[in-house]
Amino acid sequence: MATRAVVLLSGGLDSATTLAVAIAEGYACYALSFDYGQRHARELESAGKVAAALGAHQHLTLRLDLRAIGGSALTGDIAVPKGRSAEAIAHGIPVTYVPARNTIFLAHALGWAEVLGAQDIFIGVNALDYSGYPDCRPEFVEAFERLANLATQAGVEGRSRFRVHAPLIEQSKAQIVARAHELGVDLSLTWSCYEPERDGRACGLCDSCTLRKKGFAEARLVDPVPMAH
Repeated sequence: MATRAVVLLSGGLDSATTLAVAIAEGYACYALSFDYGQRHARELESAGKVAAALGAHQHLTLRLDLRAIGGSALTGDIAVPKGRSAEAIAHGIPVTYVPARNTIFLAHALGWAEVLGAQDIFIGVNALDYSGYPDCRPEFVEAFERLANLATQAGVEGRSRFRVHAPLIEQSKAQIVARAHELGVDLSLTWSCYEPERDGRACGLCDSCTLRKKGFAEARLVDPVPMAH
């Protein structure tokens, strides 16, 4: 029986590639997504399609109301920045940062992993071409792994040694696009845009779209997801 792993799956490029990496490494993957009050459900539709296409053993979507907390352009009435340069994106923490989001998501993944008897958790964070989020850094991943082994019955009793895998953390967006292509990920199923157009296309101007466009251009591949700009 294949070793089980919980994989955080947003429906975006990075998480889809991470799921493909985990499956390629031989794990039986349990994909975990969150309906957390984000601006749109488009990425959750993508998560379901990606999980099915790649062959996740199970796909679970949990509902959390982070909109009740707010504090982010993705969960509150704050405008999503558009048209920022790569230099601007690389500096500071933007308003699209959702307070403690990856800590919250990993905590739920850890709970499910303990129930499943899984010792491995995969997260698609990236510390190179990313939007300045503090919970995408290697230090954060390492700290959460230590926490996981202190905070669980399975860890304390020595039945499990939890590992948090971040296989894309030191890769550029172009390298991630190329890796996804190499693994046969159907990138038309993925979704990155923070604020889709009314006609269903990606806006092409938010930070996430800007980084995605940069990645495809540098990888010399054509993005199959249509963008308005």
